[in-house]
Amino acid sequence: MDRAAPLSRIHRRMRLATAIGALLALLGTYLVSTTDRADAAPVANVIRVAEFPADCTYSHRLPDDPIVFPGLPGASHMHSFFGSTVTNANTTLPDLVRSTSTCNPQVDVSSYWVPTLYNNNVPVEPAIATFYYLGEGVRSDVVANTQPFPQGLRLVAGNAKATGAGDSIARWSCLHAGQVPPSKDFVTCPAGTMLESYLDFPQCWNGRDLDSADHKSHLAYPVNQACPSTHPVPVPKLRQVLRYPVSGDPSHFRLASGPGYTMHGDFFNAWPTAEMARRVQDCIRPVIKCGHDGRPI
Repeated sequence: MDRAAPLSRIHRRMRLATAIGALLALLGTYLVSTTDRADAAPVANVIRVAEFPADCTYSHRLPDDPIVFPGLPGASHMHSFFGSTVTNANTTLPDLVRSTSTCNPQVDVSSYWVPTLYNNNVPVEPAIATFYYLGEGVRSDVVANTQPFPQGLRLVAGNAKATGAGDSIARWSCLHAGQVPPSKDFVTCPAGTMLESYLDFPQCWNGRDLDSADHKSHLAYPVNQACPSTHPVPVPKLRQVLRYPVSGDPSHFRLASGPGYTMHGDFFNAWPTAEMARRVQDCIRPVIKCGHDGRPI
C-alpha cells in the first residue's frame, strides 16, 4: 500500500492552511494599522494656531465702568458692553457667574466693554465682536506653559487718556480692504467695507493680583518673546476685534473717550474655571486652532 501520496497531500494541505493563516494575520495587522491611522488623522490635520474664540454680540450701553469706577453709576464715559447681560457700575464676580451671556459659547459669562463709537453723534455698535484667546508673541516653550486666566481677573488695555497716536496700542483698519494701511487713528474705508478695531491685551501675569491700582500693572507685555521676571506667568493673549458697519470720511467718527487713538478695552473674567482650563490645555498649549466649543477645528 502506497502511503506516500496521502501523506504528501496532508503536508500540502497543512502548508496551505499555514499560508492562509499567515495571510489572514497580515490582513488583520493591515486593517488595525489603517484604522489607527484614520483615528489619528484629525490630530495630524489640526490647524497649528494656538487659539480659541468667543463671539459676543452687543448687549447694552451705559456710562458705567465696574473696574475703573466701581459703585459709581454714570461716572464714566459711555461704554458698549458685550458678554454678560447684567454688567453695570456695581457688578461683582458672583453677578457675572449667575448671568446670561451674548457670547458664543454661552458658557463665557465674562464681561467685555469698550468706549462707544459715534458716527455724526449717533451711536454705532459693532456688527461683529470677537475676543480671541491666543498663544503667540512668545517662544514656543512659553506657549506650552500658558496658564488659564484666574476667575475674577480684571484688566484694562489701551489708553483712554491718550493725547496722540504715539500713546496708543490700538489699531484701526478696514475689513476686506487691505490696501488701506492700518493706523492708530480712524482710517478712511471704501464703501461696502467695515471699520475694524484691533487691541491686544498683555499676556504676562504677576501670579498674585486680580487687579491693580491702574488696572494694568498686574499684567505686562512680553519682552524678547518671554515674560519678564516681574510677571512670570504666561496667560493667553486676549485680542479684541471689533467690526463696525461704517465707512467713508473718518472726520464723522469719534469714540466716547475721544479720538480713535483713545480706543481701549476692559475685561472682567468670569469663564467657568474648568472650561477656561480645558481650552488652555487642549488649544493653547499644544498650538491647536479650536472653535467656539473649545474643540479642534
